[in-house]
Amino acid sequence: MAADLSQLVKAYDVRGVVPDQWDESLAELFGVAFVQVTGASAIVTGHDMRPSSPGLSRAFARGAAAQGVDVTEIGLCSTDQLYYASGALNLPGAMFTASHNPAQYNGIKMCRAGAAPVGQDTGLAEIRELVERWSESGAPAPAATTGTLTQRDTLTDYAAYLRSLVDLTSIRPLKVVVDAGNGMGGHTVPTVFAGLPLTLVPMYFELDGTFPNHEANPLDPANIVDLQKRVREEGADLGIAFDGDADRCFVVDEHGDPVSPSAITALVASRELARHGGKGTVIHNLITSWSVPEVVRENGGTPVRTRVGHSFIKAEMAGTGALFGGEHSAHYYFKDFWNADTGMLAALHVLAALGGQEGPLSGLVAQYDRYAGSGEINSTVDDQTARLAAIKSAYEGSEGVELDELDGLTVSAADWWFNVRPSNTEPLLRLNAEARDEATMAKVRDEVLTIIRG
Repeated sequence: MAADLSQLVKAYDVRGVVPDQWDESLAELFGVAFVQVTGASAIVTGHDMRPSSPGLSRAFARGAAAQGVDVTEIGLCSTDQLYYASGALNLPGAMFTASHNPAQYNGIKMCRAGAAPVGQDTGLAEIRELVERWSESGAPAPAATTGTLTQRDTLTDYAAYLRSLVDLTSIRPLKVVVDAGNGMGGHTVPTVFAGLPLTLVPMYFELDGTFPNHEANPLDPANIVDLQKRVREEGADLGIAFDGDADRCFVVDEHGDPVSPSAITALVASRELARHGGKGTVIHNLITSWSVPEVVRENGGTPVRTRVGHSFIKAEMAGTGALFGGEHSAHYYFKDFWNADTGMLAALHVLAALGGQEGPLSGLVAQYDRYAGSGEINSTVDDQTARLAAIKSAYEGSEGVELDELDGLTVSAADWWFNVRPSNTEPLLRLNAEARDEATMAKVRDEVLTIIRG
């Protein structure tokens, strides 16, 4: 009987515990399947700092090379550095990382040439099917001629490319605290920031996939406490935190207060629209703040709303030719970066915007942060479908209230909105609410939570 990889192959990537759920022998099969599904004659691979990453990455490369495919190994890198290599070299790519998950996890983020995503509908289901079959029957016979494995350092080129997209040479001097969370930001930041008018205060730049200081997930408030404290102690202009594979960035202002990712989305959108003459499309998912589409329209752009998740954002980016896309999870996507997400480029935009004027970051982002938001609140439920139906029943038919089911259930009124959507991988419902003032938001949030938690 074929192996069951349903717990390992997720909607957008491969992710699981090593060696309990997968190991180097499975990674090798993934390498074979990846080149079969993409039809590639050459690929690029990279990996993060987790203890299991070099071995898994090399096993994947071995599997690909056995099929006659040439592999360029860029070694230690951030996920967006792998996307850079896929785009610049025009090769399908595989990044070995489990992002912000605990140390015992690892995973693979795969893309086609030009950093185009590989998700369930774009090859991942097929890759899973092949690996399941081969885990029982064995891999296909190797090619007559084995492919080559070549090492290449892309960090300098990656940094230069990002800096070509945002001009930081004439900004005022800034003091910035960066918390890399012992993740790949510690590898990329020194090169990207080198020579800029920045005083860098590094925190946890030592690459350590056991995450000795805190989880590398800056969306959890517990994981930015050290950064907030250090920003205040240093009298810094801002703080930036990266997740484990450094494809997401989270920003705190000069007081150490978190800046909403929606405000960052609106800020970067306004800059990208200005760079393109006040014309263009900007993608935002349905849990970003009302501020985002408002700012996009005010700056001459066209906002387009999409489901949550990078495969949906990237598909909309490609389909609409959008300049930029942002998610409330602090993923930021750029047309000039092959429609892929890069937290580093978003960070450079924030630094350029702050350094291009005299005021503090709190004042700069206030114009983009206009409403009261709940943040994402997760609730464990026995029956996601029944709870969603109960919420729909409670609000359906109410005067001045609109419902839509693009992704879970979104309920909107003149002064507030909320979205409840099920997790794809856990028995959770995720609530996001927003209103024109804090009291209204709290009232709506609590009403919906009462129904969810029944």
